Amino acid sequence: MDRPDLEVGRHRHALDALALANSLSRSGKIVYRPIKAWAQRRGIRQFRMLDVACGGGDVVLDVQRRACRDRLQADVVGYDISPTAVCRAQERASRKPSHCKAEASFVQKDILEPLPERSFDVVSCSLFLHHLTEVQAVQLLRSMAAATRRLLVINDLIRCRLGYWAAQSVCHLISKSDILRTDGPQSVAGAFRTEEVRRLAERAGLHGAQIRRAWPFRFFLTWETLS
Repeated sequence: MDRPDLEVGRHRHALDALALANSLSRSGKIVYRPIKAWAQRRGIRQFRMLDVACGGGDVVLDVQRRACRDRLQADVVGYDISPTAVCRAQERASRKPSHCKAEASFVQKDILEPLPERSFDVVSCSLFLHHLTEVQAVQLLRSMAAATRRLLVINDLIRCRLGYWAAQSVCHLISKSDILRTDGPQSVAGAFRTEEVRRLAERAGLHGAQIRRAWPFRFFLTWETLS
C-alpha cells in the first residue's frame, strides 16, 4: 500500500479493505480511549488533532465521531504521502453526520519530514510504525512529540507468531484485495515487540510513556507533555 506507482483502483480497494479490518479490530476505539480519558481529566471540551500516515482517514474520523457522541469537538487533520489515500479520506470526511460540527481536513505530506511544532493538542499514529526502521521510528516519534502541545497516541501491531497467523487468516477472510492479504501478515512480521517500542520511546525522549497491550495483538502508547 506504500508503493507510489500502485494503480489507483487497487489502492482504493485496499484502503477500503483496511478500513473494514480497522473497524473489526476497533482501531478507532483504541485510539479514542486514552484521548477521552485525557480530555475528561483535564476538563477539555474541544481539541485539535493530527493523525500522521492517516491512510483513508477511517480511524481518525471514527475518533471524531466518538468524540462528537461524547459532546467533545475534535477538529482533525490527517497527513499522508499518498494522494489516493488523501482523496479517499476527504470523501469519507464529506459524509460526516450533519450534527457533528467538528472540522476535518486531509493533506498530502511526507510525515518523515519535520511536522509543525506545537501545533496540535493531540497527535496520533495508527498502524504505521511497523513500516519503519528503528532509526525512522525514533525520528517520527521525536517529530510527533515536538508537534503536540498535550498528548501523543500510538496504536500499532505487536510482532508475534499468533498475530501473524491471525492476520493471514482474517485478511483472506474479509477481503479479496491481494494487497491487504499480502500486507497484513507482512506488517505483523515487521512490527516491534512491546519491549522494543519502550526502548524506541526512550531514545526519542518520550520519558514516562505508557505502553499497554490491546486486543487483538496490538499495543497503544500514550505520552503527555509536562505543560
